[in-house]
Amino acid sequence: MQIKKLLGYCFVLAVGCVAAPVQAQDLMASQAPIDTKLRAVDSVAINRLLKTESLIEPAIDLYQSWENTFVNYTQALPAEFRIDLRDFHMPCDSRTVNSHYGYRRQFGRNHYGTDLKVYIGDTIRAAFSGKVRVVQDQGRRKGYGKYVIIRHPNGLETIYGHMSKQLVSEDQTVKAGEPIGLGGNTGRSTGPHLHFETRLLGEKIDPEKLFCFEVGDIRGDYYVYRQGGRSQLLAAHDVDNLPAERELSAVEKAEESRAFQQQQIASRQNRSQVYKVRSGDTLSKIAKKYGITVERLCRLNNISKTKTLRPGQILKCS
Repeated sequence: MQIKKLLGYCFVLAVGCVAAPVQAQDLMASQAPIDTKLRAVDSVAINRLLKTESLIEPAIDLYQSWENTFVNYTQALPAEFRIDLRDFHMPCDSRTVNSHYGYRRQFGRNHYGTDLKVYIGDTIRAAFSGKVRVVQDQGRRKGYGKYVIIRHPNGLETIYGHMSKQLVSEDQTVKAGEPIGLGGNTGRSTGPHLHFETRLLGEKIDPEKLFCFEVGDIRGDYYVYRQGGRSQLLAAHDVDNLPAERELSAVEKAEESRAFQQQQIASRQNRSQVYKVRSGDTLSKIAKKYGITVERLCRLNNISKTKTLRPGQILKCS
């Protein structure tokens, strides 16, 4: 009798030992889809966070500073830089090009953008997601008139000129396709149109090399800028198939870093400009001469707008 009871206990124990792993496996199996979903949610959240951070400080690894007071941005250019164009949105509904990039013989000056036909009041949109760097009005029949500059995570800065109204403010983040202004005829303009520019660290790039406005689309997934005129368009699969770059040695990295720092110093020295005040000069006259605002000129020299200038006085203008 005792032997039968002992055998019964052994049988129950054996069944329990077998059942436990099975139950554990069932529990793990039931949790596996949840873990997968959580990982997917985490991945989406991380991507959103990265995109948000890239808009807060767009192209921070490329640009040295953030200014709200001038159009031109001068900095040493990398020998090669790849620009992702896939986030592009047409800056306006019109696909008609009124004027192309290049030298204008009738005006005797270069035209650094593409003019798109718009009517007064037409919606102007951000070409890429980014952060608004400048919102200014250069005045009646002067320069860009009412214009906006946006810096983008892909390294580009886009300029939108001659608008009748700006709908954004400086330091505001915007998404590709978001309204930023209304079409107009302000500034040095002969009729309603949108003056659209693309720049990389201040270097002007012909927008029609990047975009086909008549079609309303990009010419390639990426634009690889290279100094010396060897820039090219690449499709996404071409970029994926590019050979991996050779890992630089410690000595090569140090030499490259030193050369880049020297280039940056030279660039800053070239940008540094001073002006010796002459009789009859005013703050507005000097600011206009150097393409900056009176406010910036005053900040650079730590003076007020009501400051009386004296002949021979030295002013920093950049």
